[in-house]
Order: sequence, then structure tokens, then C-alpha cells
Amino acid sequence: MNNKNKTVVRSMDILNLFIDHAELTFQEIIDISGIPKTSVYRMLQSLEEMGLLEKGADAKYRLGLLFLKFGHLVLARLDIRKVAYPIMEALHKEVKEAINLIVREGDEAVYVEKIDMYQKVRLYTAIGRRSPLYAGACSRVILSHLPEEEIEAYLESVELKPFALGTITDKETLVESIRQAKIDGYTLSHSELENHTSAVAAPIFNHKGEVVAGISIAGIEANYQSEQIDYLRERAKEAARQISWRLGYASAEE
Repeated sequence: MNNKNKTVVRSMDILNLFIDHAELTFQEIIDISGIPKTSVYRMLQSLEEMGLLEKGADAKYRLGLLFLKFGHLVLARLDIRKVAYPIMEALHKEVKEAINLIVREGDEAVYVEKIDMYQKVRLYTAIGRRSPLYAGACSRVILSHLPEEEIEAYLESVELKPFALGTITDKETLVESIRQAKIDGYTLSHSELENHTSAVAAPIFNHKGEVVAGISIAGIEANYQSEQIDYLRERAKEAARQISWRLGYASAEE
């Protein structure tokens, strides 16, 4: 094991001490962990700088606020998956296409749930996969419903790179797509993340009216034409409305 890996493992050993202890002094950490004093001192400094630990006025160490932040994120995402799954399952049985649930993480979207047991052709999507917010129906539906200042900041900083034949790489086109998504309440994509695939997505809101996720119906592009798009669009929007309502979004009842 190289020194960097050893440091990471030992740092985790220190953090794991706080599973059973709400607070610990410097000496207690040394005594319980068995790690040399100089190493503990160095690692505690790094963990403090990263916000993983904090040192109180009483000289005792406690878990930092960063854990609270990540704890809320994990809880929120688990709640969304739990709430969304039965609705996704029913939608999948109805449309026989892949159903994806995506949440935002910074400038990316992350697939946190997927159901595709009835779909004959498997798509590129997989739980844990990431995509930029501008590419793909489900990612862009989240982007389109963020606050205006966040959208503007994102558009100023992002570099639009192609992933497939239909990826949006022109900012004017992207802005128009965002504007239309706000009006329509859904997004449609063709060959944006993988060639010859399509998706229609709708936004999911929490009790504060904030967009927290997106749900999409996805499949082979040939199945996403004319009247079929209208049908899939309405099914995606209805599923999103149901999930939003269960998350406490009052407007979802309208």
C-alpha cells in the first residue's frame, strides 16, 4: 500500500471513530486509533480543512457540517427513489419503455433509478451514470426549471460538447430549448447521449416548489414519432405530477 492510500485509510479510521463517539480529544483519538501522534495531528488538520471534522472551543473534535450536508442529500435522494419507484413501475408496465429517475449533482445529472425489464433493447442508461445538464431530456428538464440566475451562471460557464449526433452544442439552441421546456413542462431528446435513442422527460418538484429530479421515458428513436410522442409526453408529465404531489408539491394537485 503506497503512502497516499495508507493516509486515506487511516483518515477513514479516524472518521469511523465518530460512529461510536460524538466527540473526542486529540489524545483520545490517538489512544483509540493506535495511530502515531504526528500522523494523527497531520490528518486532523486535513480533515478540518475539508470540513469533515471541526474542533470546538473545548478542544474536542466532532463531525463537521459537511457530513450534515451530504446526509441531507442522501436522505433526500433515498426519499425520492422510495416515493418514485412504484409510480415508475406502473408507468413502465403501461408504456413498456425504460423509465429513468435522475437527480442533479452540481453541473451534472445522476441516474439514481431505472426500470427496463419489459424493454427488448437495452439503452445506455444505468444507475450511477452521469451526464451534463444540457444533454438528454431528463438532464435538461432539471436545468430548464432551475432558478434563472442558476441557469444563466451555468450557460456562461458550460462548454457544450457532443456525445452523439443530436447533442445540442449551440447555446442559442439550448436557450430556446430551456425556454420551451418551461412553457411545455417537458423536454424531448433525439440521439443526444446515444445515437438512435429518444426520451421524453418531465420535472419533479419538492414541497418548496424546487425542481429536485426528473423522470423520463426512453427507448429506440423509431418509437418516438408524432402521436406516440404526445402519448408518452402526457404519461411522463402525469408520473412527475404524482411524484411531486407525494413530495408535498401543492401545485401538483392542480
